[in-house]
Amino acid sequence: MKTENTTLNNFELSYPLHRIFPLEDTLFIDIETTGFLSSSSFIYLIGCAFYYNDNWIIKQFFAQDPEDERAVLEEFFEFAKSFSFLVHYNGNSFDIPFINNRAKKHDLNNTIEGMDGLDIYRRINTYRNLLKLPDCKLKTIEMFLDIDRDDEYSGGELIEVYKDYLKSHDFTSYQTLLLHNSDDIRGMLEILPILSYYDLFNNEITATKVTSSVYPDMNGIIRKELMINIAFSGTLPNPITFMGRGCYFKASENSGTLVVPIYEEEMKFFYANYKEYYYLPLEDMALHRSVATFVDSEFREPAKASNCYTRKISEFLPQWSVLFQPFFKREYDSTDLFFEMTDELKRDRNAFSVYASHVMQAIAFQK
Repeated sequence: MKTENTTLNNFELSYPLHRIFPLEDTLFIDIETTGFLSSSSFIYLIGCAFYYNDNWIIKQFFAQDPEDERAVLEEFFEFAKSFSFLVHYNGNSFDIPFINNRAKKHDLNNTIEGMDGLDIYRRINTYRNLLKLPDCKLKTIEMFLDIDRDDEYSGGELIEVYKDYLKSHDFTSYQTLLLHNSDDIRGMLEILPILSYYDLFNNEITATKVTSSVYPDMNGIIRKELMINIAFSGTLPNPITFMGRGCYFKASENSGTLVVPIYEEEMKFFYANYKEYYYLPLEDMALHRSVATFVDSEFREPAKASNCYTRKISEFLPQWSVLFQPFFKREYDSTDLFFEMTDELKRDRNAFSVYASHVMQAIAFQK
C-alpha cells in the first residue's frame, strides 16, 4: 500500500464552507473501485482533501495489489477519525455504502460511520431543472461553472488502467490513477459555489425594496404587479431566471428581483364554523347567528360551507399555502389562495421577506 500527499498551494475556496462546517474538521472523500458492486469488487484508491496550516492538502491511499484493500481502509479510518464532517459527491449512494460494506467484510472499526456529512450531488440535484442542466454529473457542474479540466478517463475506464497496473506496476499507470482521483477531489473543492443555489432557497433572504406598478397587458387591460428586490448572503456564480404561476424571478451575484401579480377584485373569506352562521341570499353574505337572529326568517337560511362567506373588494396577493391570514378565495371549491395587501402589510418589510421566499419556492418547484 502507498500513500501520497499533495499540497494545493495558494488554493482558496470560492464558497463560504465554514458557515456549514469548520474547515479544520472537514474531510472531502472520493473512492475508486474495481466495479460498481461492493460484493464482487474492492476499493483500490481513497482520496481525501483536508485543510491544514492554511492550505488544502490531498491525501491518497492506494492499493498496490488486491490484498492491500484492508490496509487502505485501516489507514484511512485511522486518518479520518481526526475529522467530524464528510463532504462527497453522490457519496450517500455510492462511496459511503461501498466503504461500509468493504469495512464489514474485513471486520474493521469504521470511524466514518455516524459522521455528519454533506452530499453535494443531493443538495444540487433538486435544482437541476432550474439551472437547465442535462444531468448532475461532476463534469456537467464543472462546465456550468466554467471550470476547465482535461480528463482522458471515466471512473469505469480506469478499472482497466488499474488492471494493467496490477500486471506491470507501471509508474505511468499509477500516476494516471492518482491524477484522475486528485482531479475529482479538487473538482469537488472547486464546484462548491454551486451550493449557492441551494442556499438561495434555504437560507434567509431580505426584501430590500418593495414597489408596485401598473402596465397594460397584450389586450390593453391595465394590470398591477408587485416588485420585490431581495438580497441574500451568498453569491451566485451564474445568473438565474425562472417563472411560473404568473410570477417571475431573476437573480445574479447576491441580489434578485421578484415580480408578483396584484389582483384587484372581489374575493371571499369563508368562515370555518358554518353551522354557527346564517346565509342572507339578498345580501349574498353570511352573518353569525347571534347577529342574524334580528333578520326576518324569510330573508335568511342556515349557512352551508359553500356560502358561509363575506365578500371584499381590495388588492390581493397569491399564496400557495396559508402563509398569511385571513386568506381569501374566489369560490369555495377554488384551490387558489390569496391574502389582502393591507396598509399594515405594506409597511412590514419582514413580512415581504418571508413572502418572497414563499413565492420563490412555489414557482421554482410547482407541480
